[in-house]
Amino acid sequence: MPDRLPNQVNHVSADATGHPTALGHEARPAAYGRGRRMLKAVGYGLLFAVPVTLLAFVVRQKFLPVIELDEAAITAATDVTRDNDALFRFLVIWQEMTQPKWPYIAATILCIVIWRRHQLKTRAIWAFVTMMVAWNLQLVLKVVVHRARPHVSDPVSHAPGYSFPSGHAANAAAIATIVTLLVWPVLSPRARRITVAVAVAYPLITAADRVFLGVHFPSDVVAGLLFGSGLGVASYLGYLGWNPTQHHAPPPPEGTAGPEPHELNPRPPVESDDDER
Repeated sequence: MPDRLPNQVNHVSADATGHPTALGHEARPAAYGRGRRMLKAVGYGLLFAVPVTLLAFVVRQKFLPVIELDEAAITAATDVTRDNDALFRFLVIWQEMTQPKWPYIAATILCIVIWRRHQLKTRAIWAFVTMMVAWNLQLVLKVVVHRARPHVSDPVSHAPGYSFPSGHAANAAAIATIVTLLVWPVLSPRARRITVAVAVAYPLITAADRVFLGVHFPSDVVAGLLFGSGLGVASYLGYLGWNPTQHHAPPPPEGTAGPEPHELNPRPPVESDDDER
């Protein structure tokens, strides 16, 4: 038995770019790569789920320091909005523009474009399904936590439903994360920088909008941002694990230009002068 062990070892070399490559049929099995990436997806999901769960527990138990901080922040924020008509008008317009149905309609159209024009079918399906899950799951969390909206003596705006987590913030973070990952392979370097900037600004402005209008506590919007971005990242890693790339197989169009690690994003070998000799 011992003399057979060397034949079972995976031999890995490196190409000119420093990326690992497997030799022949001794590449790491696809099942191993799939399992590792699925575990990574679960890990990222837990990483974001833990603080959201802790925040939910804290607000359900009415932990006094957090409640006092939330209420003080709401009072200060609404005072600023009440004294600034231009800010109030901007916040109301932003609130209407970021009603979840509008960004989701736009994102769904983008999924269709990515599917039909760029032939990234599974990537588009992944993005659409994940966004629908995020939209509905945050509604479930609201019912579970059952937190009332902020009570302001002189309110500047009103909103129906429960408060935790912020649906606007959760959906904005989910859409920003998922859409960025969806379009990444088809963007130029400059377009990627712009996309990342927009993907950061959009949910942050939305979160601030909810607090300054007095319809969500700061802890609501923090939980929403963590929930939306965490779900998007964990789902994407699960998507990569579901359809892994083997080292000895040609790279699929889904991931040749994505932000995923090198082992998920193999590059073609670089030509050298030795090839012409």
